[in-house]
Amino acid sequence: MRREREESYIDYSMIFIILFLLAFGLIMLYSTSSYEANLDYGDSAYYFKHQLIPSILGLVGMVVLSYIPYRIYARLAMPIYIAAAALLVAIIPFGKTINGAKRWIIIAGVSIQPAEVAKVAAIIFTATMIIKLKKNLTTLKGFGIALMFPAVLAGMVYIITRNLSSAIIIMGITVVMLFISTPGYRMYIIVAVGVLAFAAALVVIIANSNQTSGMNYRFERVLAWLDPQAHASGKGFQTLQALYAIGSGGIFGKGLGESMQKMGFIPEAQNDMIFSIICEELGLFGAIAVMLMFLLLIWRLMVVANNAPDMFGALLVIGVMGHIAIQVILNIAVVTNTIPNTGITLPFISYGGSAVIIQLAEIGIALNVARNIGRD
Repeated sequence: MRREREESYIDYSMIFIILFLLAFGLIMLYSTSSYEANLDYGDSAYYFKHQLIPSILGLVGMVVLSYIPYRIYARLAMPIYIAAAALLVAIIPFGKTINGAKRWIIIAGVSIQPAEVAKVAAIIFTATMIIKLKKNLTTLKGFGIALMFPAVLAGMVYIITRNLSSAIIIMGITVVMLFISTPGYRMYIIVAVGVLAFAAALVVIIANSNQTSGMNYRFERVLAWLDPQAHASGKGFQTLQALYAIGSGGIFGKGLGESMQKMGFIPEAQNDMIFSIICEELGLFGAIAVMLMFLLLIWRLMVVANNAPDMFGALLVIGVMGHIAIQVILNIAVVTNTIPNTGITLPFISYGGSAVIIQLAEIGIALNVARNIGRD
């Protein structure tokens, strides 16, 4: 028992980073949402309270999962995949519509977003498939099989919930895991160039389109991305207000709680636009500090993946790292108008109970892989 205790590795750096991000996120969530929460619900701490409970539950889940042997997920991969798909299907008859989007279901009084469950299911299932396929991944058939199952989940997320951003994240996680697992980068470079060329062509077509009435709202977002001021009263309003917030923050910001843009100018600022309020209240200094914390978290996950006891454990951690990295990059890119608005939240900081619970669960899995470093 003493030998086992000595060989058990606990990544305290990762734990500290997670606790910091959660605490910082709750502080910024209260600062960002207090004005609108007081107007809408008569309680300035409404969003704070609704995020605090999932954060505590997520931390408990993270601790519990850090003690559950990660190898068990290889046997549970298919049941977890089926459960995620079943939750997505359940949205059709039982889904709850919030802000015009039908993406949640209520189970025992708890609101669950199945798209978040699908993300962790994709990580576990893809890791299992990569281990089973092994050298066959280098063939077109093997690669297609590994890509097919997450693609089905991503397709269900998009078709059922109309949540394109979550579908993109699921496929992004899968591609990252496959990229790390297979030798040779030629195929990925060809696919990346093809996707970029298609996206560029689509942007050119949309930009030169003379018909704007009746246009798909995602196409409208592309036009708003190209020229936010020309669409200031429509799809460009939120982005434009976020840019005002970032610009007015300066180097050190206006001070915690002193944001003006959160006073009803940025709709639902506590969700995907919370980074703009961080920039306004804490300035460039605060924004860089947050990005550095995420970089440190990704670095710690890379260290754990590189030292994992086996390939399956490394793939699980790579999946978690890919999930967090993709969401952070896309969220900051949206807020700064680097890419069109996609509605992607900032991990551990943006408002969303299901998201923070799933993200902390993923960290718990990564901590268990870390715990097994150095063991036979």
